[in-house]
Amino acid sequence: MDGVRIGSFPPGARLPAGADARRRLLDRAVAAGVDHLCVGDHVSFFVGAGVDGLVAATALLAAQEQLPVYVGLYLLPLRHPVPVARQVATIAELAPGRLTLGVGIGGEDRHEVEICGVDPRTRGRRMDECLAVVRALLSGEPVTFHGAFVDLDDALILPAPDPPVRLVVGGRSAAAVARAARLGDGWLGIWVSPARFAGAVAEIEEQALAAGRADVRFEHALNVWCGFGPTAGRARAALADAMEAFYHIPFDAFERYSPAGSPEAVAAFLAPYAQAGCRCFNLIPCAADEAAAIAGAGEVARILGAPASPGAATGTR
Repeated sequence: MDGVRIGSFPPGARLPAGADARRRLLDRAVAAGVDHLCVGDHVSFFVGAGVDGLVAATALLAAQEQLPVYVGLYLLPLRHPVPVARQVATIAELAPGRLTLGVGIGGEDRHEVEICGVDPRTRGRRMDECLAVVRALLSGEPVTFHGAFVDLDDALILPAPDPPVRLVVGGRSAAAVARAARLGDGWLGIWVSPARFAGAVAEIEEQALAAGRADVRFEHALNVWCGFGPTAGRARAALADAMEAFYHIPFDAFERYSPAGSPEAVAAFLAPYAQAGCRCFNLIPCAADEAAAIAGAGEVARILGAPASPGAATGTR
């Protein structure tokens, strides 16, 4: 499918500790043929787990020069937008054109939000203000903004990223879709059906036109947990174990949107999303070991990057 990019998180969305382990991961990702690397972001998720998304992205960008890095998603409302803009501008200066920043409000763990001094009920409004300020600052122009949560005069961040850093808005809600239309360069979905994905793409196009943003070249994406293994059962078991350990709820809640099996089966699951307008898949691969997980993601990239053959499978399970 022309124009579809396939990226990979570290298996199970956990960045390996230690330079040697990260080097093996990066070597495997490059050899497998994925288009980019992905990292997540959490401050203190459920049991205190997490990784700073911009720090992790910097580590992966500095360790190799072949692959871009997609941050999906960075919990922007938990941070002040001015230092975030400085971090992004610095990364862009060190690795021009190789960073995509996806931002979201989070939501699975309200306690994570509260301990950052943020009322969970205000996350959406904080996001609107923070994202507007970050986007304006990354233009290289002075920014004055007086909102309910952000108040500043003549803030300036230089140099402006060249090329610009893509800012993608994640979330399943109607508010997130509208935010992507107003302030984003794309939408990043998770746990949605192909029909919902297609609907979001259409909504963004309509709302962007109404907002005077018809010239934006949107790139819409999907985060997908997936399992690989020699049998469907073993692939499902690896995926279920990883997701239950990460989210602390039963895998049944996610199974409908989380394919498991061979790379061919995972690619067939993803094909309807590509037809619905998804141009970028960020896979979170799970398998018996890291090598198998990354190899599976690479094979999906090979399959979806090839022209579709007549009669190719397009149905979801």
